[in-house]
Amino acid sequence: MPALSYLTEQLDQFRAAGTYQRLRVLGSASAAESRFDGKEVINLASNNYLGLCTHPKLIEASVAAAKKYGAGSGAVRTISGTMTLHLQLEERIAQFKNVEACVVFQSGFTANAGTVSAILTPEDHVISDALNHASIIDGCRLSRAKIHVFPHKDHAAAEQKLAELDDVPGRKLLISDGVFSMDGDIGPLPELAAAAQKHGAIMMVDDAHSSGVLGRNGRGTVDHFGLHGRVDIQVGTLSKAIGVLGGYVCGTRDFIEYLYHRARPFLFSTSHPPAVAAACLAAFDILEQEPERIDNLWKNRQYWKEALDREGFDTGLSETPIVPVLVGEADRAYRFSQALFDEGVLATGIGFPTVPKGKARVRTIVTATHTREELDRALEAFRKARKTLET
Repeated sequence: MPALSYLTEQLDQFRAAGTYQRLRVLGSASAAESRFDGKEVINLASNNYLGLCTHPKLIEASVAAAKKYGAGSGAVRTISGTMTLHLQLEERIAQFKNVEACVVFQSGFTANAGTVSAILTPEDHVISDALNHASIIDGCRLSRAKIHVFPHKDHAAAEQKLAELDDVPGRKLLISDGVFSMDGDIGPLPELAAAAQKHGAIMMVDDAHSSGVLGRNGRGTVDHFGLHGRVDIQVGTLSKAIGVLGGYVCGTRDFIEYLYHRARPFLFSTSHPPAVAAACLAAFDILEQEPERIDNLWKNRQYWKEALDREGFDTGLSETPIVPVLVGEADRAYRFSQALFDEGVLATGIGFPTVPKGKARVRTIVTATHTREELDRALEAFRKARKTLET
């Protein structure tokens, strides 16, 4: 019997349970309407919040950098792979986020996992929201620190855990998503920051889904809540609203210098191609120069959520352009997603273990570039697809 045959058996169990999923293949640019599996559909599954994936200035910057500097950097950052563009991008982000320094990672996932695992030891403690992103969870595990999970957004419970650790040796890290990726709700950052300050804990926020979405010109939840100087570590992404690829970590100069020496993804991964860094630089210029994109994003979000609510769909805790439609079990979410695709809408079904059992949903994300006509057509598709759940 082949050594990996047990995986085939597991896949067969997925198929029997109705939770087997295959990859949708994008055959066009990522846009409000895109071609998936050879079919033109309204795209409600992309993190391209501001439509920057196809912005002419990003494309021009990318092409020019590739022609000037080549297709790749040729090495990790600590050997010979730190290019002028990388430093310019980090300086630009630090200025944008109103911090001393910034370091760019290869992805948002590695930014979280690499940071937490670098700054903590087995003698330390992490106090983490129950619904924090998988990259935070993996970083906590890799650090081997003691992990204390508090109920989702329960800042009183978080402070109680910190209080219980006041006389316990080791550093304490309090960590939360700024915007939670599955429900689209916003973390209680003012209360968490106050608790961290009161108990001498490090405060860390993952702003992946709020970078480019919340705060002045998209500066994130720290700016949204006016918490500058009260959050020690800010993590963001270049792969969502920024429209390109990568993650970044912001904080003090010494903190960033320490990550240069100890963050394993930074140390052991080749740096971004020059085209990527140049496109990201252009994106931050656009955040400053075209604030109407964020305005359009929020107008579309309001229109879409109100429309779903009127139709009786359960949109859960959503406060942002992430608007889930909760349906219960995973097989129902996947059937609903397929029915939507048949009606010309891509919206991803998500079930356990990504979300808790009984909380499966079809997650929708509206963007600044969706038209009202597209959203109306999408709503009609939801009406029709809902009938598949009634049979």
